[in-house]
Amino acid sequence: MIELGQGTQPPAGDLVKDGSEATFMADVVEASQQVPVIVDFWAPWCGPCKTLGPMLEQAVTAAKGAVKMVKINVDEAQAIATQLRIQSIPTVYAFYQGQPIDGFQGAVPQSEITAFVDRLVQQSGGAAGGDGLADAIAAADEMLEQGAASDAAQTFAAIVGEAPEMPAAHAGLVRAHIAMGELDQAEAILNGVDAAISHAPELEAAHAQLQLARQAEGAGPVEDLRAAVEADPDNHQARFDLAQALHAHGQTEEAIDQLLELFRRDRDWNGDAARTQLFTIFEALPAKDPVALKGRRKLSSMIFA
Repeated sequence: MIELGQGTQPPAGDLVKDGSEATFMADVVEASQQVPVIVDFWAPWCGPCKTLGPMLEQAVTAAKGAVKMVKINVDEAQAIATQLRIQSIPTVYAFYQGQPIDGFQGAVPQSEITAFVDRLVQQSGGAAGGDGLADAIAAADEMLEQGAASDAAQTFAAIVGEAPEMPAAHAGLVRAHIAMGELDQAEAILNGVDAAISHAPELEAAHAQLQLARQAEGAGPVEDLRAAVEADPDNHQARFDLAQALHAHGQTEEAIDQLLELFRRDRDWNGDAARTQLFTIFEALPAKDPVALKGRRKLSSMIFA
């Protein structure tokens, strides 16, 4: 990652194009009403940008129209860079329905870029693909929702045996074991997943759900923690612990609100713990969950404010 200092990068197409201050509203804000638009802030003198840009383009092209990408040269679009508080490059933001909903800084591995794009596709309701086993996965998901975790686990295990390359089947099996309280077994399944699919969004979500389930085991009493926060609103540890306890008791939206308040009060507290926990909760929720989408938008507005 390079600190901003100082002056073209190739082609475009329908999926990937060069943007400017004059076209930002049309290329990004308006276009994101239809599909997520990834904005890559770069500069010709930025070495890491030259690595990240092509990897982003590859992932966007592979998504076959489910997302688009706009490249913004910060040397030529300083007003936008200032407005979005771009302090170092490469910086990547994703916009959907006119709002920034996700992003990252610095060069990251291709696997993380692929997971980032897949997550955006899911959030926007893009097609996830599938075959004849999709119905079986849907049936197992329904069993799990109805509380038949053991039956769901058996179904997911059968699908894994038939199609070990399907991330959704492994993730479902993990979720079923979490529901049964078998966290060690859930972790063993995650650890045994083939590296080629280990960063799939479904498995990232299952990993986040396992993290939260582990936290729930040590969560303190909600009312005691709430009283501690009310007595001292700047007791950041108590507020963080309250958020964990609330989530453990199924009060996800209030847990997110407490973490957002903690981030507002001190975004750097405990190594950016509030934002990290927020992203863990967001990843654990379904891609289009309204609570997750609302929380992401609130966090983005705080970051960009």
